Amino acid sequence: MSIFTKETGGSLFAAAQRFGKSFMLPIAVLPAAGILLGIGGALSNPNTVQAYPILNVAWLQDVFAIMASAGNIVFANLALLFAIGIAVGLARSDKGTAGLASALAFLVMNATINAMLKITGTLAKDGLASVGQGMTLGIQTLETGVFGGVVVGIMTYILHKRYNKIELPPFLAFFGGSRFVPIIASFSAIFLGLIMFVLWPHFQKIIFGLGGLVDSTGYIGTLIYGFVLRMLGPFGLHHIFYLPFWTTALGGTAVIDGQLVEGTQRIFFAQLADPNTEHYYIGISRFMSGRFITMMFGLLGACLAMYHTARPENRKVVGGLLLSAGLTSFMTGITEPIEFSFLFVAPALYVLHAFFDGCAFMIAHILQITVGQTFSGGCIDLILFGILQGDAKTNWLYIPMVGIPWFFLYYFSFKYLILKFDFKTPGREVEEEAEPETDLAEMKSDRAFLIIEGLGGAENIQEVDCCATRLRVTVKDGDKVRERLLKESGSRGVLRKGTGVQVIYGPGVTVIKNEVEEKLGLS
Repeated sequence: MSIFTKETGGSLFAAAQRFGKSFMLPIAVLPAAGILLGIGGALSNPNTVQAYPILNVAWLQDVFAIMASAGNIVFANLALLFAIGIAVGLARSDKGTAGLASALAFLVMNATINAMLKITGTLAKDGLASVGQGMTLGIQTLETGVFGGVVVGIMTYILHKRYNKIELPPFLAFFGGSRFVPIIASFSAIFLGLIMFVLWPHFQKIIFGLGGLVDSTGYIGTLIYGFVLRMLGPFGLHHIFYLPFWTTALGGTAVIDGQLVEGTQRIFFAQLADPNTEHYYIGISRFMSGRFITMMFGLLGACLAMYHTARPENRKVVGGLLLSAGLTSFMTGITEPIEFSFLFVAPALYVLHAFFDGCAFMIAHILQITVGQTFSGGCIDLILFGILQGDAKTNWLYIPMVGIPWFFLYYFSFKYLILKFDFKTPGREVEEEAEPETDLAEMKSDRAFLIIEGLGGAENIQEVDCCATRLRVTVKDGDKVRERLLKESGSRGVLRKGTGVQVIYGPGVTVIKNEVEEKLGLS
């Protein structure tokens, strides 16, 4: 049975964006947890306390210890969060039941694996990491990591979609409908646990082999990773690409405090909580640290180039837009407001940007910059996971040293190409006539109404959701989408593939989503 069926309008893009969007729910909790762990772990570290005696206050250290523990528990249970998040994100209705069923299924799967380890006499007594075993919610099981959670989430979604409206015979009617989903999910998880027990050790060897292949490609492989990651950004599919490196053995493995930890991000946060860490895992430089160079410095150069090439009469308006987008990128690492200002009018600039970003990842790898992150590569994460951790562990000083030349690289290359090929970046476009059949002045007073009309009307909208910066919509007929109306609503860009539509607004998109849902009567 396919995960996505014709209900998505038969659009592969719409299906992929729904799957990518489902990752955002568990990802959304990581920044808060990362801040707790970053501050608590850094300021309770014995080396930090020794360097800054003012921190050596009992009650203050207790507070930092609590913060570190609260943040660490989130990263220690990412697999469960993804199991719940995937099921909830994919389910179209009755999402609470889907989440509960997935949590139960995750527990049953691991309990089944534990039972099989006991039955076969392979339950390790010592050195769990050396045989690929670990502790999950108090259960000794195979270390399937986030991959196991994703599989459980997908399985639960399929079962929920099929059975959440099932009608049972009268004497079993109480267990019908939503109540049947946790039952069938738990029962199915037994078989999933048996399958994972047999297949996972072999699959893990394959993942280790792929990780070795990535390592063997060296700096060129890192460049390709950064380039592909940036090229997938406009389609909103970059989460699907980088998460396996961040959360599974594809991004490497390490034994920390006797536990096998898989995935670059998980290794980083395990090391963050370990006072014995002398330098962070090198995989961080390959799959994370290059972002800071581009997001904090490179794209600011692009903004300045677009400002200087705008028509003089438009610079005041464009300056405000680019300043806001630049600050957002610098502080939080959210780059869509900048990227979508030139993506559609000058795709060649975006390809160049993707290449520069790949080079930034490669340079971070060469310089062994190991500044981790929770969500993106902005100043907030640099302070928490670079500056506060010390240069000895992270080599964070290289970021501004590379970033300042990177700013000028973007500035001069963007400015030259914009003028050379007359790209219509913000402030250079020719004014278009307003649509005669639409009274924009009247509709502008109601942003949600304008968005709904731009999406072809309420009857054309099937599903509304959002990620960090984009309104993600599935429509019945993509040809009814009117991009000009969406632009009038404040959109920075519109991406349309079949029945899947992404409208880029920036970090405040959740408020816009709520307004649209309220107008549609979905809230």
